[in-house]
Amino acid sequence: MKGFAMLGPNKTGFIEKEDPKVGSRDALVRPLAVAPCTSDIHTVFEDALGPRENMILGHEACGVIVEVGEDVKDFKPGDRVLVPAITPNWSDVYSQAGYATDSDGMLGGWKFSNIKDGVFATRFHVNDADGNLAHLPDEIDPAEACMLSDMIPTGLHASEMAGVTFGDAVAVIGIGPVGLMALRGAVLHGAGRVFAVGSREKTVEVAKKYGATDIIDYHNGRISD
Repeated sequence: MKGFAMLGPNKTGFIEKEDPKVGSRDALVRPLAVAPCTSDIHTVFEDALGPRENMILGHEACGVIVEVGEDVKDFKPGDRVLVPAITPNWSDVYSQAGYATDSDGMLGGWKFSNIKDGVFATRFHVNDADGNLAHLPDEIDPAEACMLSDMIPTGLHASEMAGVTFGDAVAVIGIGPVGLMALRGAVLHGAGRVFAVGSREKTVEVAKKYGATDIIDYHNGRISD
């Protein structure tokens, strides 16, 4: 397979590797659409994860299944799938306790372009396919569905981890795409008052649409005492 990789610190390029091996519960996927993330930039140029060599980048994708292991029940070759950025080992004790992001160790649920090759390749491997893939309906554009792999669930998960509940007052500092999803998650969890901290006209417009009760523009003064 061919992929776009971090060749070393501050260095990227295309690389050739063998196709990944598929275990009994795993899948091999061919991408239909992939999306870059700022985490890819941080990984290569800001030493966010430490040095990596010849590591294929990317963790946001939709694709078509090429091969599945013998124990995979819900998917077959030819299925269109959404692939989440976080692909835990669901038999791990931390996953079963509700902390799937940390399965196999701290941030171990984040495998693509962290502890194994990512999705910017002609083929990529997905562990625990039945738990880590979702069927992609034919009427959904894979390029749009890529937003469901990381941006949307990251924001929604933030509101879950914060324990937002009915009547809470919540401040979301920064209302880019992920912040907007965190804001919407807070609203869906029942927050009574939601402060959106940001200044861009379009994101302010969307924040109001998503349920923000107050807009704070930090250009107009301090946002806290």
